[in-house]
Amino acid sequence: MTSKTDLTEGAVAEYVTAMIGGQLFGLPISRVQDVFMPERLTRVPLSPGEIAGVLNLRGRIVTVVDMRARLGLPRADDGKPPMAVGVDLRGESYGLLIDQIGEVLRLPDAGREENPVNLDPRMAKLAGGVHRLDGQLMVVLDVDRVLEIVPDLMAA
Repeated sequence: MTSKTDLTEGAVAEYVTAMIGGQLFGLPISRVQDVFMPERLTRVPLSPGEIAGVLNLRGRIVTVVDMRARLGLPRADDGKPPMAVGVDLRGESYGLLIDQIGEVLRLPDAGREENPVNLDPRMAKLAGGVHRLDGQLMVVLDVDRVLEIVPDLMAA
């Protein structure tokens, strides 16, 4: 019989990986609704620059957040169409505009570390920790922090 501590020590988390500006990010799979190619994006007048626009996705209005703008990165100039990861927050649908979707990784919870002190501050405010992979750092995105756009603007 296994004890409760044995189960928690072996706990794993699943992440959908995404590339944004050459950096690997992981979104907790429990927060990801779908992955899609955004089409017919409608700009919203007077919205913050981080809001790429809105679109209709299977009958739902989805607010699309430009993750490059959210991270303070320049626009992509590689000519590739962006992809989006669908997430939900308090019953509202959002799409996070990313450069490229990756694979699903199962990583041990014990391998997740606090944000390093030298992590870019723009990434650190949206990160919920990091995983060190072979030659690469995967920043775990905190979806709630990513979608805290309006409070940031009110504080400015």
